[in-house]
Amino acid sequence: MSYIFLALLSAALFGAATPLNKALLSSFSAFQLAGLLYLGASLGVAYFSFGKRIQSQPWQMNRRNIIRLSGAVLFGGMLAPLLLLMGLKLASAASVSLWLPLELVATAVLGRMIFRDHLGWFGWMGMAGVLAASILLGFGEGISGISAGLLIMLACLFWGLDNNFTSLIDGITPAQITFWKGLMAGLINLSIGLLSQDFHITGYSLTGALAVGALSYGASIVLYITAAQNIGAARGQMFFASGPFFGVALSYLFLGETVTSIQVVAVIILIGSLALVFRDRHEHAHLHEEIEHEHGHRHDDEHHDHDHLKRETQSHHAHRHRHKPAAHSHPHWPDLHHRHDH
Repeated sequence: MSYIFLALLSAALFGAATPLNKALLSSFSAFQLAGLLYLGASLGVAYFSFGKRIQSQPWQMNRRNIIRLSGAVLFGGMLAPLLLLMGLKLASAASVSLWLPLELVATAVLGRMIFRDHLGWFGWMGMAGVLAASILLGFGEGISGISAGLLIMLACLFWGLDNNFTSLIDGITPAQITFWKGLMAGLINLSIGLLSQDFHITGYSLTGALAVGALSYGASIVLYITAAQNIGAARGQMFFASGPFFGVALSYLFLGETVTSIQVVAVIILIGSLALVFRDRHEHAHLHEEIEHEHGHRHDDEHHDHDHLKRETQSHHAHRHRHKPAAHSHPHWPDLHHRHDH
């Protein structure tokens, strides 16, 4: 199966969440639905988390990684989806879909300001374009749209923090991060929702909420990681960035929303802005300090040259390994091995 197809399928599943959540909000409060969605995400990645050898558990990680996972649970698992659903009650699903690239802006800007990532001129121009399109959509939705836009903006800010936290976690796999984040955040939000509001639902709506979580927030992540590991993070992100546009299309087809001229202009601005963002790679001589950690990797990426009793040079695998100090130059993105100063 083509890994490009997997990346696009991941984007489509993620994009479908917004119009489907709009429909589900008629049966649930924001707290209840946020909890069910992330419990569903946990179910969606359970096999990939525990179907193979478990390398470690969260409580076996060092203090720094436990703090990072806790931040991901709080900001990305509890607060961000809750704010998204509150905004989705006030605006059309199509506009909310087109606001979601603000997560990319928040991730990049927070990464630059706090986590020492690089962001060049193309990146800054792309971020400005995404922000301009989001402001335009807010005014196009009227008074309620401005409130919705602010809620979505705050949700994307929290998801940006989540993305930066999870990009630095090692010791457990991405699927296991998603499992624990979904389980803990889902239980907390659902408990608050049950205590604060009556729970009048049908088996159909409950199954639907868990299914959306499992597919759009669980399986989507696994598919994206699988694709990115085989076609590269940059190309994987380019295809995954089409997710909001799938959300717009499904909003028209599934919810019967109408296309507005402002949304068309916003789509054009977003496409151009995302193209600028993905041009923003850089290359320079940089130093890798000695480090020992555990994460998924291959042996053809210029950073993993350690030996195995049975050498695995092509397949993607995970285990604890040590990096020797190294200095070299190559095009790179911020990741576990590139958190250096510029």
